[in-house]
Amino acid sequence: MKRLQKSIITLLSIIVIALVTAIGAYTFQAYRAFAAQPLGPALPFMPTQGLPPTWTASPGPSPTSAGQVTLVPTLSVQTATPAVKCGGPMTMNLLVIGADTRGDNYTYGLADAIRLLRIDFATPKVTILEFPRALWVEIPHIADNLDGQDHELLNQSYLYGNPGFGYWDDPSGGPGLLSLTLNKNFGAQIDHYVAVNMRTFVNAVDAVGGIEVRIPNEDIARSTGLKVGVNHLTGDEALKLARNRNGGIFERGENQNMVLCGLRDKLASPSIVADIPALIESFQDNILTDLTPEQLGQLACVSAQMPPQNIVLASFPEELFTQTRVFDPVFDKRISIVDADFNILRDYVARFHAGAWPPSVIEAPSIEEDEAPMICE
Repeated sequence: MKRLQKSIITLLSIIVIALVTAIGAYTFQAYRAFAAQPLGPALPFMPTQGLPPTWTASPGPSPTSAGQVTLVPTLSVQTATPAVKCGGPMTMNLLVIGADTRGDNYTYGLADAIRLLRIDFATPKVTILEFPRALWVEIPHIADNLDGQDHELLNQSYLYGNPGFGYWDDPSGGPGLLSLTLNKNFGAQIDHYVAVNMRTFVNAVDAVGGIEVRIPNEDIARSTGLKVGVNHLTGDEALKLARNRNGGIFERGENQNMVLCGLRDKLASPSIVADIPALIESFQDNILTDLTPEQLGQLACVSAQMPPQNIVLASFPEELFTQTRVFDPVFDKRISIVDADFNILRDYVARFHAGAWPPSVIEAPSIEEDEAPMICE
């Protein structure tokens, strides 16, 4: 081979390497830009909500399993900063909404299930707090559309925020107004949201071949129509269990927690690998979220490293609530609601955000059975 040919080949090789490097760098940058792009509108700014400075615990049952209510300023906060996993933040507060719409859109619909997730990327651990949907709350930005009425059920804040009503013109829609309502009434600090409608939920459960739920006793078996022990449920059957009201609002929350545990167990099983394409297809373009692909990857990564005992499902103690009725001008009649001292609920939420509540069963062996958090086995 002549010297000129060798020089030409060398020059061409350098050009090819340069092109491959440039294409690789461009692709990497394009991927990073895509991965950092939220999949939906971001939540509006949420101010930090504090407790009234003169508030003291109301008489009655102890509002925490550890004894008297302790306000946030007295909490001892760990000063050491442990390493986080999967490139995530130290913690992420994620609002998950189960909407009662049966179609593929999110134009209307109530928030049928409301869960606030605290994901700890250092431990790792996820704590899931249920908010009763029938709480009578102040909903911002609706009074002008309801002749001055600014109180409605918590689940209606999601409905009024959706584009079908047009009461709230922020791009975040229903998830945004529900987040602001939780912030205003309970001091909840929410970073991101995920909303799933009923059809998407059914398709997702069917995509993984159904789930197994364990019915613990005869009382729940009678109210749900399932047998004591392990039951295999299809998507429609899982939805029916999650929406079952026969045992009241608190047992309904427990039913939803059983479904969540069943989903967690199925998603953590090795057999799920073959179902991943169908699962992705069931969710694609069918959920509302402001998470980025990168954040979804972080959540998937930390979930894979999370032991079952670090998935904790919590509810406010039932004795904090009373069922009563109030007159609703919108419907021009008295409606059934759940009432509570919101100052106490705010304290619980503050403890939840600080990672101080609920206590684990190991940390609080004397915890009352009805106040113990539920742990997916």
